[in-house]
Amino acid sequence: MCGIVGIVSFSAVNQSIYDALTVLQHRGQDAAGIMTCEGDQLCLRKDNGLVRDVFHTRHMLRLRGTMGIGHVRYPTAGCESSAEAQPFYVNSPYGISLAHNGNLVNAEELKQNLYREDLRHINTESDSEVLLNVFAHELQRRGKLVIDQDDVFAAVAGVHRRCSGAYAAVAMITGFGIVAFRDPYGVRPLVYGKRETAQGVEYMIASESVALDTLGFELIDDVRPGEAVLLSMSGGMAKRQCADNPSYAPCIFEHVYLARPDSIIDNISVYKARLRMGEVLAEKIRRERPDHKIDVVIPIPDTSRTAALELANNLGVKYREGFIKNRYIGRTFIMPGQQQRKKSVRQKLNAIELEFKDKNVMLVDDSIVRGTTSQQIIQMARDAGAKSVFFASAAPPVRYPNVYGIDMPTKDELIAHGRSVEQIAAAIGADWLVFQDLEDLVAAVGRGNREIRAFDCSVFTGEYVTGGVTANYLNHLENLRNDIAKEERRILDDEVIEMHNNA
Repeated sequence: MCGIVGIVSFSAVNQSIYDALTVLQHRGQDAAGIMTCEGDQLCLRKDNGLVRDVFHTRHMLRLRGTMGIGHVRYPTAGCESSAEAQPFYVNSPYGISLAHNGNLVNAEELKQNLYREDLRHINTESDSEVLLNVFAHELQRRGKLVIDQDDVFAAVAGVHRRCSGAYAAVAMITGFGIVAFRDPYGVRPLVYGKRETAQGVEYMIASESVALDTLGFELIDDVRPGEAVLLSMSGGMAKRQCADNPSYAPCIFEHVYLARPDSIIDNISVYKARLRMGEVLAEKIRRERPDHKIDVVIPIPDTSRTAALELANNLGVKYREGFIKNRYIGRTFIMPGQQQRKKSVRQKLNAIELEFKDKNVMLVDDSIVRGTTSQQIIQMARDAGAKSVFFASAAPPVRYPNVYGIDMPTKDELIAHGRSVEQIAAAIGADWLVFQDLEDLVAAVGRGNREIRAFDCSVFTGEYVTGGVTANYLNHLENLRNDIAKEERRILDDEVIEMHNNA
């Protein structure tokens, strides 16, 4: 996952984009970038690191202009160097920059076509650069010195015809405006809003509504599947459906884990969706284990708090905060390398012994992915004196890799792949384990928006809504994503940097 933002304003946007990226930092902690436009001049700053580390005062002063886009990234497949930090830029036509959240499943095919037919060179391993060049070529095909909104919407339609996979993107056309577009299934989230000022109406686009809230923008709507929203430098806004057969199928894992609880995505409150997850999970526990003997429900911070609270209330059991989190440690789910993830769990959480000692404890997490974190936390609960440790997951078993922009491990690194619930419980050391049923999860999230009749649940089912996900593609992704391959790339990157420094 990544976080993207675009703003068209009547005043400098550098600080607003910085603030928005800080709010979206949970969507990516690996790299950050901002590109602004002042007249016909572009200003760019991007690098690896957190937002606060990438942008210093000297950088912010150079990011001039009243229009700009920003990006926070965490690495999925491929290189993790600063060369792949976004936004990306191409000078032809018009000077276009782009920030992207998602993943193209036909990126390799597109890359070959771009070189052989469109005569465009791709300089990185990032599919976001591929997406940018596809959009740029489709716009160039219009063959006009001065473009209008019909040309931009036609170019987005061309992107939809050529690209397969998940993409929520903001593209800035120098001196013209910003266009935001979303794939025909709406897999990754994208919202837009407005703010009234003395000079007129300003517009903002972001991955989550919380970014709009913090900057005083009023949420207008989601960018619908296949839709494009154009913000002109003159202050106007236009939107158009650019896909032939759009179909709502957003990623349900956004509501399970990725998004902030104070966000509204696809007109669904993430907070309320998680409350409902806890409610239906409690009903399952009551059904399957009426004599559960749970003394206390304790969430694994932070994402599971909402579901855990409602689960405890529904069961009539005490809810307590049993783990204190060190907020200066990043999210372990998106940390590269198994050793780093293992090391970070003990640094990240500390148990309050009095909440565990001599009690039957129900730990609640949003999901179980590799199982490493769950195993260590269960052991921490036992070390703190818990008599029994039960475990509940607000999501079903994660058995399949994600291909739409979430750095899920390969299937062999997923603890639920090929294992029964009882085997998973034994592997993580729980006395017993309960998973959310997929039907209950879909109902809990979907209750917020009846317009959505399907979700992308591929990490639970192995069924990929966009199609085009072949066994060969999954094998290719597995070779890029496994921890051994990532470590080899990290060592190679370090060697290249060292050679450069010694040159």
